[in-house]
Amino acid sequence: MQRLTGLKDEVESWRAMESDTATLDELVALGIAEKDESMTDSAAAEAERLEALLEELELHLVLSGPYDDHDAILAFHAGAGGMDSQDWARMLMRMYLRWAERGGYKAEVLEASAGDEGGIKSALVQVKGPNAFGYLRSEKGVHRLVRQSPFNSDHARHTSFALVEVLPEVEEGADVQINPDDLKIEVFRAGGAGGQNVQKTSTAVRITHLPTGIKVSCQNERSQHQNKAIAMRVLLARLAELELEKRAKEMADIKGEHVSAEWGNQIRSYVLHPYKMVKDHRSGHETSDAEGVLDGDIMPFIRAYLTTTVGSDAVGTANR
Repeated sequence: MQRLTGLKDEVESWRAMESDTATLDELVALGIAEKDESMTDSAAAEAERLEALLEELELHLVLSGPYDDHDAILAFHAGAGGMDSQDWARMLMRMYLRWAERGGYKAEVLEASAGDEGGIKSALVQVKGPNAFGYLRSEKGVHRLVRQSPFNSDHARHTSFALVEVLPEVEEGADVQINPDDLKIEVFRAGGAGGQNVQKTSTAVRITHLPTGIKVSCQNERSQHQNKAIAMRVLLARLAELELEKRAKEMADIKGEHVSAEWGNQIRSYVLHPYKMVKDHRSGHETSDAEGVLDGDIMPFIRAYLTTTVGSDAVGTANR
């Protein structure tokens, strides 16, 4: 029923575009016939509106993957570069949190492992909203930062790397089946800050999926039950990702090959020194507004990737 509702909404949007375009044709013809400049101006404004709407509808054609309409889980991992990379991972997490805020999505930090000086070693963020996974799947990969290091007394130019994973959030039973006998669940004492309760009781949870060897742990929450729920949520997402990889080789853009967070594997570079530029190495899209990008203005990059890298395949599938 959810699938049917989504298809109906999509068809209605295209029908509305068809109707509005026909009305625009009539308005243009009438304006020309009567030589009415006000009608011509109105037609020009309506044409701009329809052009922007068409771009959105075309983008939705690309979001045709099995989990594109699902919520997403972002996993951040600091790579080569020490404290600079941990700080870069934190900056990336903030960028996506700001993107979610700008787009009306609900974002929540599920798990975070603090770095040595304010950054993060790793983190998990849940993003809830329409087509969250469909949009964010373009962001998976290594992100490279070039800047003057704030952790170096000489403020020397430094290159940092961080890996972003994008997982679809799924439901057990509906999307992924798990046999309870396939799970090994362990509890242990959480490390780091959190007060006496965290240190003296076994609240952290580690879940191992025995058939695949996938391990997920969570220790952020004070409650063992909460940590287990979050760990299960992430495990389901990783199993869904694995299933996507198995289903069809043509869906390889959803998972992609695993790459290490180091030089040479980046999907996007963010340069803050000696000049400012952000460039996506897959679509070729770039901008000099690095501050705007780091404040969450990444939709142009998402759009460029989806339309230029996977758009033609999706449109071809839709036509078939």
